[in-house]
Amino acid sequence: MTTEKKYQVLSRREIEGMIAEGRNIFILDQYVIKADHWLQYHPGGYKAILHMVGRDATDEVTVLHSPEARQRMNHYRVGRIEGRWTNFIPPIQGGKFRPLPDDEDLENDDGPCDTASTETSSVLSSRDPSPVFDNAEATVRKRHGVSSASTSSVSSVDPDEDGMSYLDTITKEKTTLDLEKYPSLDFGTQDTIVAKYRDLHQHIKAEGLYQCNYGAYAIEVTRYSILFSLTFLFLHWGWYVSSAVCLGAFWHQLVFSAHDAGHMGITHDFHKDTVIGIIIADFFGGLSLGWWKMNHNVHHVVTNAPEHDPDIEHMPFLAVSHRLLQSLRSTYYDRVMEYDAVAKFTLRIQAYSYYILLLVGRLNLYRLSWDYLIMGRGPQKGPAWWHRWLEIAGQVVFWTWFGYGVMYKSIPNNWDRFVFFMISHMVTMPVHAQICLSHFAMSTSDLGPHESFPQKMLRTTMDIDCPQWLDFFHGGLQFQVIHHLYPRIPRHNLRRTQKLVQDFCNEVGIPYALYGFVDGNKQVVGTLAEVSRQAAILAKCQKVISENDELLHGHDH
Repeated sequence: MTTEKKYQVLSRREIEGMIAEGRNIFILDQYVIKADHWLQYHPGGYKAILHMVGRDATDEVTVLHSPEARQRMNHYRVGRIEGRWTNFIPPIQGGKFRPLPDDEDLENDDGPCDTASTETSSVLSSRDPSPVFDNAEATVRKRHGVSSASTSSVSSVDPDEDGMSYLDTITKEKTTLDLEKYPSLDFGTQDTIVAKYRDLHQHIKAEGLYQCNYGAYAIEVTRYSILFSLTFLFLHWGWYVSSAVCLGAFWHQLVFSAHDAGHMGITHDFHKDTVIGIIIADFFGGLSLGWWKMNHNVHHVVTNAPEHDPDIEHMPFLAVSHRLLQSLRSTYYDRVMEYDAVAKFTLRIQAYSYYILLLVGRLNLYRLSWDYLIMGRGPQKGPAWWHRWLEIAGQVVFWTWFGYGVMYKSIPNNWDRFVFFMISHMVTMPVHAQICLSHFAMSTSDLGPHESFPQKMLRTTMDIDCPQWLDFFHGGLQFQVIHHLYPRIPRHNLRRTQKLVQDFCNEVGIPYALYGFVDGNKQVVGTLAEVSRQAAILAKCQKVISENDELLHGHDH
């Protein structure tokens, strides 16, 4: 009989000091986890972990990992906490942490407490003061009776050096609207939401909704096989357009199962699902599953954060938030997303160019996949060390059968090859539209570190209402709200889970975003058009400021 190891109780101040020293600490089930040694091994990439530093990551870890993976995390425990944890802002997001002096008295450190003063001070002490939020903190914390200026009003904005105060005004307004629309961020309310969310998780498991429906996958495989066979039949007959359409439809459908495997939603075994996903994505689709995992895991923990979520970072071609007009630095790509001359032109027409860009979206996925594999951005050690080499083998196989066998050997001339290539890739456009549809029209506001995981997912994600017979076409992406709340639920069970999630939303008072396919697309295009208008107004602000500067300098002379 083994006794459970006893861990020292660590105060919030002690943990802050550890993070200040460069330790990657997060909270999991009241235990303090030091993830430093695991960063290089994490199959989902290290940046997803960095976004959890200083936070209670219990819900994110629970829904994104298998029970076996969670069990392995126990090896990285270095202490425990008592009481409720108050989140810091992670260093990767700009959080600032105070080193722990040797002579600091920790005996009188009572740790976090459930008071409004602690909630406010914990935000301000872990990052630099924000000119957007901190100067009007009392305003954005009100939930009722807040008057908002028109976002199209330029005269209400004080002149500044570059017109950024106009964008700051929009940020305040959108944040205020979210604070009014969604439940309060006080600890009591958020704790209630989390408790009910975890109860729902247990209910979902008890209902058997984590059990994969392999009969449904038999139907999927049959559909894939038919499309793939027709591709080569039509190619043999010289019907190149028909062949290209079937190949594009094959890729479109195949990506849904790669998504399932990447979330361990098929066998729930890490290695088995990884191999399935690599065979689908790399060998048959030419895309890197490892790149997708690294990208997608970050997306799941910082959904719709303009400076952190790679799924909405498409500058200079698209911007779904006015904040991207401020040349934000992407923490994922580790570069500044410049709002330069190219962006000023392309964003002006983005509501019109959006679908055109989606037609060639797959080409960008090739680029990102090659960058990930060639540069070795995945884990080099640990359980996923061999993934890169299997994926490189998959890329060789893909470009052998598709690039050489289909494009070069089976099609007689360059024009037909070009047409075949473009049609086969453009047919996959709906999957890119479906991915964008889930988030582009939803909130991109930062409500601070105390917003619960379930509320943030519901605030930044929408579902698409469609008849059941069309589920095969959407491939589970129409249930992105449910998927973001519980990513490992097999997609064929998402429709059954939807009613449970809707009941949960009604109980806790969080709006559930559900649109039809057409209305959802209208919302997305409307958001893109709104950012274009904001960019135009910003340009006018900057022009006025420039003219005023010239007048001032003229008077000086």
